[in-house]
Amino acid sequence: MILKNNYSLLNYNSFKIDVKAKEFVEVNSTDELKEICKINNRKEILFLGGGSNILFTKDFQGLIIHLNLKGKTIEKIDSNHSIISAYAGENWNKFVNYCLEKNLGGIENLSLIPGNVGSAPVQNIGAYGTELKDVFVSCEVFNQKDCTVKEYNLDDCCFDYRNSIFKTKKHLIIISVKLKLTNKDHYINSSYGGVNDELERLGIKNPTIRDVSEAVINIRNRKLPDPKNIGNAGSFFKNPIVDLKKIEAIKKNFIDIPNFKVEENKFKIPAAWLIEKAGFKGKNFGKFGVHKSQSLVLVNYGNASGKDIYKLSLSIKEVVNKIFKINLETEVNII
Repeated sequence: MILKNNYSLLNYNSFKIDVKAKEFVEVNSTDELKEICKINNRKEILFLGGGSNILFTKDFQGLIIHLNLKGKTIEKIDSNHSIISAYAGENWNKFVNYCLEKNLGGIENLSLIPGNVGSAPVQNIGAYGTELKDVFVSCEVFNQKDCTVKEYNLDDCCFDYRNSIFKTKKHLIIISVKLKLTNKDHYINSSYGGVNDELERLGIKNPTIRDVSEAVINIRNRKLPDPKNIGNAGSFFKNPIVDLKKIEAIKKNFIDIPNFKVEENKFKIPAAWLIEKAGFKGKNFGKFGVHKSQSLVLVNYGNASGKDIYKLSLSIKEVVNKIFKINLETEVNII
C-alpha cells in the first residue's frame, strides 16, 4: 500500500468532478484493509469503489480508501443453481457478462448498471423488473469500528427499494458478495420497461438470458449517457412512493400521471415524469444540466463543479415539491 497526498479524484467518480483527497490509498486485500484501518486514527474516512453513485461538492479533507479487491468463484449447489462469489472491486457490468458467459441467469436485467460489485447491495440495485435482493445470498462485511469481518445474510441487510442497512451504517463495508443464480432452467423476465418491445424489434421470439441482456443494454444506451463520455451518476433521484390519496390529488391537474402499484395503497411515480413536467428535461446550463433523453440524469458536460450540480438538484426538488407536493429523495451520495 502507498499512501498518497492531495490526490486527484477525477478518475474515481463518474461525474468527473475534479476534486482532491487529502490522503488516498488503494487496498487490494482484506488484510491490507485491516492494516490501514488499525493504524489509522483519522476521524474522516471514505471508502470508494467505482465512484458511480457519488457527487463530490468539495475536496475531501480526510482519507479515501479505494477498494480494489478482485476475484470470483462459482460453486454448483444443485442441478439448476450455482452460488457465485465476487469481490467488491469487480466491475459490475463485467461481472454480469462473466455470468452470462458461464450461462448463469438472474442478473441479466441488471446489465450496464455502472459501478462495482461492492456497491450493488448498498443500493439494492434494480432495473427492468429485477432487484439484487432477488438473487442475493449473503455478503462479507468489514466493520470499520473493530476491524472484524462478518457474513450478512438477506435478512441482515434490510433491503428495500434502493436501500439497505449499509446506507445508514456506513462503518459496514462490503468486501464480497454471494448470489444464487440459475444454470439451466432460466426465468426470462422481459415484461418490464419495454424489454419485450426491444426483443420484438430484434426479431427474437424465444429470448435467452443473453438476449434479455442485449435488449436492456440497447434500451439503456438509447436513454442514458455513457459516463465515459458525459459525466453522470445515472439516476440522481429515487422514484417516490405515495398513497392513493396523493395520486388522486395530482390527477386533478395531471390526469395522465403514470403510477405503478407496489403494495396495498402504495404507488410508485416515475421521478423522471415529475421532473419533465416541472420543465427540467434537457435543460442546459452550459457546463452542466439535465440529460435530454432522461430527466433523472444530471450531467457534467465539462468542468462543472459538484456544487453546480448539487444546486441544480436542489432547484429540481424545490420546483417538483411546489407543483406536486412531493419531496424527491436523492439516490446519489452527496459529499
